[in-house]
Amino acid sequence: MILKKFAARGLVVLTALAVLAMTGCAPAKPAEPTKVYIPLISKGFQHQFWQAVKVGAEKAAAEFSVEITFEGPENETMVDKQIDMLSAALAKKPSALGFAALDSQAAIPLLKKAQEAKIPVIAFDSGVDSDIPVTTASTDNAVAAAGAADAMGKLLGGKGEVALVVHDQTSASGTLRRDGFVNQMTSAFPDIKIVDIQYGGGDHLKSTEITKALLQAHPKLAGIFGSNEGGAIGIVNGVKEAGKEGKVVIIGFDSGKAQTDAIRSGLMSGAITQNPVGIGYETVKAAVAALKGETLPKTIDTGFYYYDKTNIDNPEIAAVLYE
Repeated sequence: MILKKFAARGLVVLTALAVLAMTGCAPAKPAEPTKVYIPLISKGFQHQFWQAVKVGAEKAAAEFSVEITFEGPENETMVDKQIDMLSAALAKKPSALGFAALDSQAAIPLLKKAQEAKIPVIAFDSGVDSDIPVTTASTDNAVAAAGAADAMGKLLGGKGEVALVVHDQTSASGTLRRDGFVNQMTSAFPDIKIVDIQYGGGDHLKSTEITKALLQAHPKLAGIFGSNEGGAIGIVNGVKEAGKEGKVVIIGFDSGKAQTDAIRSGLMSGAITQNPVGIGYETVKAAVAALKGETLPKTIDTGFYYYDKTNIDNPEIAAVLYE
């Protein structure tokens, strides 16, 4: 009886060892690689421009097999909300980061944390006052705005009063477009006087009210430049509401259906269009390259075009308009 008990116990032990051999000692299944995650924080979300940037980013994400998210505040005055979005994105420990700064300095402390965590930062559309971003994918905003000044100067015959409705004075795109326009107008058209520069926050309603106030304060105003989609649409609406159609040369920046309709009708003389799909695509592409340790240029110029009713339907222009 005793021998039988020991034999039974031995069988239990051997069975247990066999189970351990099959489970605990079996080779562990390798963990699946984590997909590269790249959040993009834009300056806004309401304009068609940002939706087009998103399309380009999604195209690159599919091509390079990475995961992205794309978000921005409701309007381009919400610096604090954008900073909160940036903080939340970094808390997820992304592989890399795309960032279009509303304020070229406010985000620097958070971007330094990204740099310390070895998270490559790709600036897009609008850079920051820092060398933290490994590259910036954007239009050459100063040169593009100078092109807008040339167009307006020629349409005015080199004389008259003009004003600007700029989207902000804190982002690089805002200051570069403002200064690019002003510097070119001042140097190339000395008989054109810049009488005022106002800031509409990229909001078409605010820019509409600003435009009406400009027209009232400066009865001889002959031209107005709007530095982004919201500003340009606001100028168009303000000129219409003031009954000044055909009496003011309007030059815009970006496109979107409201602007292209205004250009086709002749209410807006022309505008600069960026390549927003290209901006989004190049941002993600640059992030992937940075993660591979590739050397990137300081800036990636995504190009621009001046368009009006004479060339709006040309294939090269139509390809970069977004509606």
